[in-house]
Amino acid sequence: MLYRMTTTSPIFGLRREIDRLFEDTFTRDGNGWTPAVDVQETESDLRVELELPGIRPEDVEITAENGVLTIRGEKRSERKEGEQARYHIVERSYGSFMRTFQLPQGVDEEQIAAEFENGILCLRIPKAALPQARRIQINAGKSQSAVSSGNRSGKTNSAKREHSEELAGVSR
Repeated sequence: MLYRMTTTSPIFGLRREIDRLFEDTFTRDGNGWTPAVDVQETESDLRVELELPGIRPEDVEITAENGVLTIRGEKRSERKEGEQARYHIVERSYGSFMRTFQLPQGVDEEQIAAEFENGILCLRIPKAALPQARRIQINAGKSQSAVSSGNRSGKTNSAKREHSEELAGVSR
């Protein structure tokens, strides 16, 4: 049997009002809303996308400081009630919002780029080139060269010294 769900039922309106009450009570600052976000990582960057329908780019502020990315803004209500028109249902959210993200090490905060299109704010956070490990050559000390040579003439020791200096990148 197929049941028809109606949105005009009084119980449906009561549930909607209870949901709104909980949302208003447990949001971050009590009068704001939280936009949905997607975070994606590629080999070269991190991408953060926020849904900001009905918001102009100039109403959004993005800051990155000490490894924390902050996105804040405000969605202003455009509702006008008068004698001729009243709202029966209001489900859209309005108010200020703020989202913060801890950035991982190895990203370049100075190169963050933002684009805003069709109500979606896209942030591209490039990964910084991480320093590569380098191999360090260990040179034999002078006392070891003299002991291991076994030759009393200075000719072999000077040849070994030249070889050690070549490995260390020292030129005469």
